[in-house]
Amino acid sequence: MKIQSSVALVSGANRGLGAAFVRGLLAGGAAKVYAGARDPNTVNVPGAVPVQLDVTRPEQIAHLARELTDVTLLVNNAGISEIGPVLATSAIDSLRRQFDTNTIGPLRLAQAFAPVLAGNGGGAVVSVLSALSWLTLPGRTGAYSASKAAGWALSNALRHELKSQHTQLLSLHAGFIDTDMARHVPGPKSTPEEIVRQTLAALEAGESELLADAVSREVHRGLTAERPVYLGTPE
Repeated sequence: MKIQSSVALVSGANRGLGAAFVRGLLAGGAAKVYAGARDPNTVNVPGAVPVQLDVTRPEQIAHLARELTDVTLLVNNAGISEIGPVLATSAIDSLRRQFDTNTIGPLRLAQAFAPVLAGNGGGAVVSVLSALSWLTLPGRTGAYSASKAAGWALSNALRHELKSQHTQLLSLHAGFIDTDMARHVPGPKSTPEEIVRQTLAALEAGESELLADAVSREVHRGLTAERPVYLGTPE
């Protein structure tokens, strides 16, 4: 996938990592970048083309797929995070909200734009996932981690199904990124610009998965440890 002269659609593009993707794509020579947001008036990246996109609204996704027939790169970035224990009475509603945005919304976009990408030579899809696709922080990220774990599984399925139309799928995993979503989390964070830089380089290199920081690499290694990282430390 070449960034130069590509036409991208970025979901959740009005702030944080999404806005950084828009800036990075334009700086990398993309011919056009559609910046999707619930309120397109909140998109303020010079050169971007704001479009209305709420990934939980199937009719908006279908409308964009009919209108944006020049897209060659889909960046599935939109996501939400709600913190809390899964035994809380509110957990089921929270799980539904996060699955709708973090899991079902990206799948709907991939389904809708797969024919568009095929018609334009194949192109690529970026799935913005997380180190928390593989790890849960007890009492905090159960529902969020579940939505990202499901997103990871669906991305792996999509990668195989998209091969026949020559569409690349890149899964992006990172720990905490210095955006509004992780503002309340202590500790080191990657900059959105660094994550975007690595993602675009991985796309151009034809990669299928990117572990973009030390946290995601450490968690990934821990999946096959003698005591897997997702089991936590013994009591």
